[in-house]
Amino acid sequence: MTVKERLEALRILMKEKGVDAYLVPTDDFHGSEYVGDYFKCRKYITGFTGSAGTALIMQDMAGLWTDGRYFIQAADQLKGSTIELFKSGEPGVPTVHEFLKEKLEQGMCLGFDGRTVSAKEAEELQQLLAEKDISFSVDDDLIGEIWKDRPALSCEPVMELDVKWVGETRADKIAKIREQMKAKNADVFVLTSLDDIAWLLNIRGNDIHCCPVVLSYLIMTDTELRLYANVSAFAEKICENLEADGVKIYPYNEVYSYVQAIPSGSRIFLSKSGVNSRLVSNIPADAVILDEVNLTLLPKAVKNFTEMENERLAHIKDGVAVTKFIYWLKTNVEKETITELSAAEKLYQFRSEQEHFLGDSFDPIIAYGTHAAIVHYSATKETDIPLEAKGMVLADTGGHYLEGTTDITRTIVLGPVSNKEKKYFTAVLRGNLNLAAAKFKYGCTGLNFDYLARGPLWELGEDYNHGTGHGVGYLLNVHEGPNGFRWKNLPDHPAPVLEEGMLTSDEPGYYLEGEFGIRHENLVLCRKAEKTSFGQFMRFETLTMVPFDLEGIDPKQMSDHERKLINDYHRKVYETITPYLNEDEKEWLKQATREI
Repeated sequence: MTVKERLEALRILMKEKGVDAYLVPTDDFHGSEYVGDYFKCRKYITGFTGSAGTALIMQDMAGLWTDGRYFIQAADQLKGSTIELFKSGEPGVPTVHEFLKEKLEQGMCLGFDGRTVSAKEAEELQQLLAEKDISFSVDDDLIGEIWKDRPALSCEPVMELDVKWVGETRADKIAKIREQMKAKNADVFVLTSLDDIAWLLNIRGNDIHCCPVVLSYLIMTDTELRLYANVSAFAEKICENLEADGVKIYPYNEVYSYVQAIPSGSRIFLSKSGVNSRLVSNIPADAVILDEVNLTLLPKAVKNFTEMENERLAHIKDGVAVTKFIYWLKTNVEKETITELSAAEKLYQFRSEQEHFLGDSFDPIIAYGTHAAIVHYSATKETDIPLEAKGMVLADTGGHYLEGTTDITRTIVLGPVSNKEKKYFTAVLRGNLNLAAAKFKYGCTGLNFDYLARGPLWELGEDYNHGTGHGVGYLLNVHEGPNGFRWKNLPDHPAPVLEEGMLTSDEPGYYLEGEFGIRHENLVLCRKAEKTSFGQFMRFETLTMVPFDLEGIDPKQMSDHERKLINDYHRKVYETITPYLNEDEKEWLKQATREI
């Protein structure tokens, strides 16, 4: 069916069910940032393929809300569909909730699959629409009823990680979480976020593209630990090992009947912003719900000694692969046809040559020329263009290794660049270097440092419309909370104190639509510095080992301190990476890391 035909089929079904408006978010049943093919209902009903957005279908309209990363892409993909694009965050554009409050009439019915909407959002909608006496239909998956060739739920094989990779046994992790439960006076802990479950149990999977997680729910009490998943994804030996640590596997969908039978008056710890509304609505009404961030969130973000050591090794391997790629690209851009997609394939090849490489940590962004001005542009067969020996190409990529996860962006000069391009290339680089060099007292959060990254651009009256940095998981999601760098606090996601072991991206950028885009990204590890009478001081250790392109820099814009920062960094890159390069690559890297 075409998108128009799908919308018509859905509207017919909505009439039969008495649903006046149907909400289709991007989420799976676990609040994941990215979702597997089975869960791509929003993509199915709209044709929009971006990773973020919400669709709303009524009898007389259909709309898609998405953010600034996807305005251009969404406008193109929605052409001829009758679906209106709502540009989230733009002046005068209502949010989905504001639109519903305005558009829905007294006594209408709002529908959505309650498994794909968080308990927190469902409660907000109920409060928002209460005065209009809006009813809710949340038990039906209407998209699923019209999606005849829907992919099956993923059931990829599960991998168990040895303690030499993760540094702590699952038994020890479980014991620590139970201690936290006891401190919170909680009888039951409901955990549904897939990366948290994978971290806690030292398992990894492949049920979401580029995210090594296992479709599952987890219920913990002081005496048992229930994992609701597809048992056929687990080898017999892994099942035995899990059971030896008190973990028993039950069918994936049986979690809903389990929570219905929770004893009266139990105190249940969960995060309403992450647990889906249908699961929470199945909990007995007389239970006490303790709504806080997951008990696993902070322990997962604070990498232990083994994980820190392994991440250093992962970044050396990744540094070798990306450095080889940059050399290859600069050497061959005039000799052969290289496109955005073929360049990404070549980089994957270089990473694949590294021991313990498992795959990309996200779909690679290779954006040449004006494409780089589209934040998080993703090349397709339709948009793929050849690279030329002029201008710049932005390469934002990453890999998963047994030693950890990487995320790196380099803006690579392929030929002549203008003074304007050098001006912003240098300003963005100065921000990256200054943030990485921060030294601070323990107790600071990412909010304290964002100005260091944006300062050189703000001095020019310029900025970028994305966060400066996000947390990164250990062989897990490349975007991991709660740590990050941003200048504005988010009430629902308060910035945590930066702890030793937190791994965060440092990625300022600059984007000029129709001209060029620049981003420089390294991963930095929070470490303890000296302790004095004033308290514990902290610093960042840069793990990424790849040169910045000196051909894009105007050294006159940089202070002596900033020139020292890049010279020191390049010296370390050269010393670290050269043992793994051939003679031609070594000679090139020597020049690429020369002092300025």
